[in-house]
Amino acid sequence: MDKLASLWTFVRRNKYLITILVFGVIIVFLDENSILRRMEYAHEEQALRDEIEKYRNEYEESTRRLGELAVDSGAIERVAREKYLMKKPNEDIYVFEEDIKDR
Repeated sequence: MDKLASLWTFVRRNKYLITILVFGVIIVFLDENSILRRMEYAHEEQALRDEIEKYRNEYEESTRRLGELAVDSGAIERVAREKYLMKKPNEDIYVFEEDIKDR
């Protein structure tokens, strides 16, 4: 009984401190909008922004190449030869392993 009374006295003296600590634990760990989840969301948002930037750059590069293909008729042949390894009927193509690994 003595321990229970001393515990009750401790709680009565430090009720504001205990309340603030419980509130802090709820805010940091348990709440649906906790600080930890907000940090995870911020990290995920940054990763998505980086991915958007990557795709935007890829889109711009593809648009530039498409414009190049529309203007230059020899560019289509160059792309077909380089990327798809196409050839004319009377020629031979030699493909090196280093060339394949670079793609």
